Amino acid sequence: MADHQLVVSDLTVSYNRIPALHHLSFSAQCGHAVALLGPNGAGKSTLIKALCGLLDRETGAISFHGYAVNGPSREFAYLPQRELIDWDFPTTVRGLVEMGRYQRAGWWRWFSDDDRAAVDHAIALMQLEDLVDRQVSALSGGQQQRAFLARALAQQAHVFLLDEPFTGLDKPNQDNLKQLLRTLRSQGKLLLISHHDLASVPEIFDSVLLLNGELIASGSVSETFTPENIQRTYGTRAFAGPRTLAGRGHTHDHE
Repeated sequence: MADHQLVVSDLTVSYNRIPALHHLSFSAQCGHAVALLGPNGAGKSTLIKALCGLLDRETGAISFHGYAVNGPSREFAYLPQRELIDWDFPTTVRGLVEMGRYQRAGWWRWFSDDDRAAVDHAIALMQLEDLVDRQVSALSGGQQQRAFLARALAQQAHVFLLDEPFTGLDKPNQDNLKQLLRTLRSQGKLLLISHHDLASVPEIFDSVLLLNGELIASGSVSETFTPENIQRTYGTRAFAGPRTLAGRGHTHDHE
């Protein structure tokens, strides 16, 4: 799994003919957690939606493990920003996780023993056994995030695209989510995560993509997550380094 590679070449995505991402190119390997960083409107959510096939590309190509990706793929699992999810949708935790199996193999077939085993394994890995019959609307924020990660695991996706997953979580749930992400990374998953808390980047991520409509810099946290690159990405607001922005409130990226 560590040999699986996502390659994005010359990606441009526009809204009403106005580019939100300009000729973006990068690569990332499974077994890594990559932070998507940039100011509001930098194109972080746009990139995530383009990767999972929700937005059309004006230019560019996406490939995974050497195969072209054109539109939605069962290899990619998407977790949107929490406020964009209809938490009142009438389903239980088990029902939500089962949706991951239908996403992988299609809706019009019988649910097999292998499907049930995959769902049970995902529920156990995300520590949701005691909540399988609970409505998702009755879950805490941290439990809801775990349920969506379990759905992605049941889908047997290799690339996890998470848009601001830490937003709205208290510290215990943030710590729990960090550990779950480490578990996924250790299993060889590729995690691309839109993130705003710059102070926590070295703790969570291996690599960073710094965006502001175009690629500012990409690479390992140790080499790329520097005050100079942060200032180039955020402008004068980040002159004091990562912790300047870490404590500020934020609004959401371009949808």
